[in-house]
Amino acid sequence: MSVGAPRGLASSGQKPIAEILHPLSAAEEPLSVTVSRGGGGDKSTQDSGLTNGTPVDPSSPASTSSLFNRLQLDDDLEADDVRHLYVSTETRDLFVTVDDPKKHVSTMETYITYRVSTKTTRIEFDLPEYCVRRRYQDFDWLRIKLEDSQPTHLIPPLPEKFVMKGVVDRFSEEFVETRMKALDKFMKRVADHPVLSFNPHLNAFLSTKDLNKRQALALLTKVGESVKHVAGGYKLRARPAEFCAMGEYLDAFTQKLGTIDRIAQRILKEQSEYLTELREYGTVYSSWAGSEEELQRPLEGVAGCVSTCCSSLEDQCDNMSQDFLPVLREYVLYIESMKNVLRKRDQSQAEYEGRLEAAILRKQEDRTPMPLEVEKCQDKVECFNADLKADWERWQSNKRQDFKQLLTGMADKNINHYEKSQAAWESLITVLQDKQTEDKTSKTN
Repeated sequence: MSVGAPRGLASSGQKPIAEILHPLSAAEEPLSVTVSRGGGGDKSTQDSGLTNGTPVDPSSPASTSSLFNRLQLDDDLEADDVRHLYVSTETRDLFVTVDDPKKHVSTMETYITYRVSTKTTRIEFDLPEYCVRRRYQDFDWLRIKLEDSQPTHLIPPLPEKFVMKGVVDRFSEEFVETRMKALDKFMKRVADHPVLSFNPHLNAFLSTKDLNKRQALALLTKVGESVKHVAGGYKLRARPAEFCAMGEYLDAFTQKLGTIDRIAQRILKEQSEYLTELREYGTVYSSWAGSEEELQRPLEGVAGCVSTCCSSLEDQCDNMSQDFLPVLREYVLYIESMKNVLRKRDQSQAEYEGRLEAAILRKQEDRTPMPLEVEKCQDKVECFNADLKADWERWQSNKRQDFKQLLTGMADKNINHYEKSQAAWESLITVLQDKQTEDKTSKTN
């Protein structure tokens, strides 16, 4: 191999990422990428898509008022996304589920464990099925091990460990349920990845009853060993344009998610306050109906309408707090993970450039051949570029599916809320009209 300009840093001839990537745009297109290299054997990124547990089935509308019937947004799914969903469903051989949270109380601490169930046909596993219990710190251990042993790949984020005291009870049913869903999604993303799913640390996590985190499993090769040490403080010349575009996209996406999250938090707070007032409002009508015999039916009708609106609004608040906001937060954490991989890629490039410059100077002075370590650094940069592009495409495809499902679900929830409220108040009109007819009849008699 001849040593020259980094092959992985050269222009790929592709359309600039900045021109095709716009946050939350339905017209987004994935990057064209080459083969990803990793511990599970070389696999084309076209053969794998990162699934999200329950992909939307456009042939099964949620209700007669469903947005899938009204707008048919899923007809706009890109052909690549549809193919990724099909391929990942047909070729998956590792299925992981996180459920059944249990609270454990001891003299030293109180904690929650989750059941991790695995079904597989892979020869790396001794049995076709496993069932173990893991607590949050075990998932955290797994993620750290994946990050250390697979530095060129994007590791899915975990839900945050700490919560603000007095704001959220980490043992409450709602919090545990939300965390369980996030952990389940994390495991599914890892299990669907064509490289991470073959990591021996994942095998130990899924199959070992008593996970001893203090005894790290020895990997045959450590891809990221020298990535952690940048050569002599060498400053990177310039990040290639396509990776600059990735960074700019992530910055813009972070700002948009932050704005949406702040507004959504404020809306949720206002809806919760309105719900409290609405409940009190309905109670007043119920109390009033008991002291007004002539107006009893209309007043009870109003109280019933308010109660229906309360129930519907409560479902809306639960959907926003348990489904909408967690997805936004997950993607904020996902962006941080992607930026971390970009930084590691830059370190690898800086190491290569530093070693290359030093080797060129030595060659000019004493005409020594290029050292083998320079070629190894060049290979590492190319591996980083290929893996990062593959994971970027997978992440973009995954993001499109997640947000289409999230936004259509939110729209459908709003439609259902207002349809229920409208139907309740329309039924009250019928009650009032019947009351008016009765009053006229009684006066005539």
